[in-house]
Amino acid sequence: MDRISRIQWRALSRRAVVVRSLACAAGAAASLAPVEEASAKMAQKIAEYQETPKGDQQCSNCNLFQEPNACTLVDGEISPTGWCKLWVKKAG
Repeated sequence: MDRISRIQWRALSRRAVVVRSLACAAGAAASLAPVEEASAKMAQKIAEYQETPKGDQQCSNCNLFQEPNACTLVDGEISPTGWCKLWVKKAG
């Protein structure tokens, strides 16, 4: 019985633990890579985009707006005077 436990202990050597840990880390990194590729912009309808501002909230003062007419999250041409439910106040 003592011999069996030593054999099992050798199977969990430091080298085996390191190799298995590296394999798990590589697998985790590989599973996260496609997520970045799969992220796409949201349709204007889903974001409830409208071409008119909502009060003082408009795309030109939104943190997500990319001049001259784009958004980091919403697909398609975006008016600087437009608005959507994802609006975030521009810092500063």
